[in-house]
Amino acid sequence: MKRISLIASVLGFVSSSVIGCTNDSQKSNTATNTGTNTATNTATNMSLESQGNTPKGKLQTIGIALGDLGNPFYVAVHKGTEAQAKKIGGNNIKVNAVSSAFDLNQQTNQIENFTAANTDLIILSAVDKKGIKGAIDQARNAGRVVIAIDSAVDADVDAMISSNNTQAGEIACKYIGDRLKGKGNVVILNGTPMDSINQRVSGCEKSLSKYPEIKLISKDQNAEGTRDGGLRVMSDLLTTFPKIDAVFATNDQSGVGADLAARQAKRKDFFIVGVDGSPDATKAMEDKDGVFAATAAQNPAAMAQKAVEIGNDVIQGKKPSHSEILIPVNLVTRENLGTYKGW
Repeated sequence: MKRISLIASVLGFVSSSVIGCTNDSQKSNTATNTGTNTATNTATNMSLESQGNTPKGKLQTIGIALGDLGNPFYVAVHKGTEAQAKKIGGNNIKVNAVSSAFDLNQQTNQIENFTAANTDLIILSAVDKKGIKGAIDQARNAGRVVIAIDSAVDADVDAMISSNNTQAGEIACKYIGDRLKGKGNVVILNGTPMDSINQRVSGCEKSLSKYPEIKLISKDQNAEGTRDGGLRVMSDLLTTFPKIDAVFATNDQSGVGADLAARQAKRKDFFIVGVDGSPDATKAMEDKDGVFAATAAQNPAAMAQKAVEIGNDVIQGKKPSHSEILIPVNLVTRENLGTYKGW
C-alpha cells in the first residue's frame, strides 16, 4: 500500500507540474525546471520540448525579419546570421529568415509569429521605427530577446546595431561636392522612409550645405530601394531636368537602377554615388561605360554576426555594455575599388 501511495503522489506532482508550465517567458520555464524531483524535471523537459521553449542560457532558434531578401544587403545579413549561429552552436541553432517586402503589417505578423513560436532571438531590420513598436513590445513581454539592426526603432530592445548611416550620407555627398568642385545640380534618390534612409538623406544634406553653389533640385522621389524603382525614378528625373551633375542614391540597388536609366537615355553627363558597398554596385563601378562612381560601404554580415553574438550573451544573462552600436562605413570609389574586399 505504501508503494501505491508513493506512485500516486509522484504522478500527482508530475501532473501539477505539467499544468503549471506556461509559455509566458523564459523566466517561468527556468523556474519550472528548478524542481528537485527527477520525475518533475522529466515532465517539465518534455513539456518545454513540445512547446518549443528554450531553457535560459542556450540559444537554439533565431528569427530574422528583413526588408527584402531579393536585396543583396539582406542576403548578406542572412548569411552573416547563419555563420555566427554555426560558430556558436554548430548545426544545432535553427535560423529562419523572412522578407516583409517593406510592408509594416507583414513584418508585424512575422514578429508575432516568431514570438508565438517561442523563438529565442529575434533580429529585425524595421520597416517602420514607430509602427513596429507593438510587435516588439509583445515579443519582449513574452521573454524574447530582440535586437534591431540597420534601422533604429522607437521601442525598448536588447540592442541596436547599425551602420553609421548619417556618416554614410555625409561622406557620399562630400565626395559629390568635392568632385563637382562645389558647383552643380544634384538629385537624391530617396527610399522607403526607414530611419536609416532618413539619416542618410540628412547626412547628405548636411554635407551639400557646405557648398553654396550646389543646387539640390530633387530629394523626395521614392525609388523604393530597388533596381526597378531606381530605373523608374531616374528615367523621370532625366526627362524633367535636362542638367543633372550628380546623383546620391540612398542605397546601391536604386543606384544601379539609375545607372541603367542613364545607359538607356545615353547620358554620361553625371555620376552616381550609392550606399551599401554591394556586389551589384562594385560590378557597376568596374564598367567604365557606366556612371556609378562610388558607394559608402557597409558590412551587413558583420552587423548580423554582432547581433547574434550579443543576443547569445543576453540569453546567457550577460547584458551588453553599450546597447547602441554604430559601425563605421568607408567610401569605395573606382580609384580604390581594387583594395575593397566587398561582401
